[in-house]
Amino acid sequence: MKLKRKLKMGMVGGGPGAFIGEVHRKAARLDAKIELVAGAFDIEPRKSQQMARQLLLNRRRVYNNYKEMIKEELKLPVGERIDFVSVTTPNNWHFPIARDFLKAGFNVMCEKPMTFNVRQAKTLQKLVKSKSLVFGLMHNYTGYPMVKLARDLVIKKELGEIRKIVVQYPQDWLATPLERTGQQQAAWRTDPKQSGAGCVGDIGSHAENLAEYITGLKITHICAELTTFVKGRRVDDDCNCLVRFDNGARGILHASQVSIGHENDLAIWIYGAKKGLEWHQEHPNYLYVRELGGPVQVWRRGNDYVATKSTAAARATRLPPGHPEAFFEAFANIYCNFADTLRAKLEGSKPDKLMTDFPDVNDGLRGMLFIETVLASAHSRQKWTAMKR
Repeated sequence: MKLKRKLKMGMVGGGPGAFIGEVHRKAARLDAKIELVAGAFDIEPRKSQQMARQLLLNRRRVYNNYKEMIKEELKLPVGERIDFVSVTTPNNWHFPIARDFLKAGFNVMCEKPMTFNVRQAKTLQKLVKSKSLVFGLMHNYTGYPMVKLARDLVIKKELGEIRKIVVQYPQDWLATPLERTGQQQAAWRTDPKQSGAGCVGDIGSHAENLAEYITGLKITHICAELTTFVKGRRVDDDCNCLVRFDNGARGILHASQVSIGHENDLAIWIYGAKKGLEWHQEHPNYLYVRELGGPVQVWRRGNDYVATKSTAAARATRLPPGHPEAFFEAFANIYCNFADTLRAKLEGSKPDKLMTDFPDVNDGLRGMLFIETVLASAHSRQKWTAMKR
């Protein structure tokens, strides 16, 4: 039976002054498949109601806390209650909120990192499976069309056997003790009680996810060093890793929040036996492909030759060539696939592979395994630390 309405979205977090919650809201609206109808936007009820006024929401659907939200939404009939919740809080709240909504039978979209530790991640994985619910994880960089093209070139063996992977994510926004000025984002991200880990959890996890998504390979061993350069900071602000992959490939992964002159310079280089490729998040509409003794090819988003190689890249493309698509659209691509998968489930049909092309609870577990392995390696005297499965 066809669902003749938009999916109804709730949100926990994303109150006044928050960054990522507003990105989620804009991205979810972009394809007109989702409408925000309810939320508990801040730990302070007054601020949550302030957000309701800004968003022109029904104040009766804006709650004092997420537990009240679950209780009251369950009282509404199916079709009126939320179909899923987006969790956009600081990291320490991801697990209890996602767990409780899943237990209540709600589908979930969650910011990364998914949980505070591996044990919690495994709990969510079991819950999602036992409840047969849809769970999305917002690793938004996998939503870029040229990232999908890169993945499909690897799948089609055009690079040959993958030998080496270099992935980076340098920033400079925490090069000074910004958290001491009262800046909201810096304050919670450098508080170990709220973030769990510093640079490695915040942006190192994006680098890990991007490398595994494009190549289809899994990290098996890590040799890591974590450093805190800003005096008095309680979490790491720089991360350097040597990594090994399950096919024998070698790699370098580094992330930093004290790299002066870099804003959000996520980039990846993948080298195979036949070809290599390169992608930069700050110039996301271009994929560079190199072959031995040949010229550099520049693949441009939106062209027919991209669609020929990657139906996923074509699906993720909204504009003709030369009209840039970027950050919000990548978020929206994750929401679009999540929404189509959820709609198919609600209609009793099976979603296809293009619909299910979004990070899920299994990717969330991989992320937590990566973070915990980096932390273990950085505090170990041995050179290599195995990453558990």
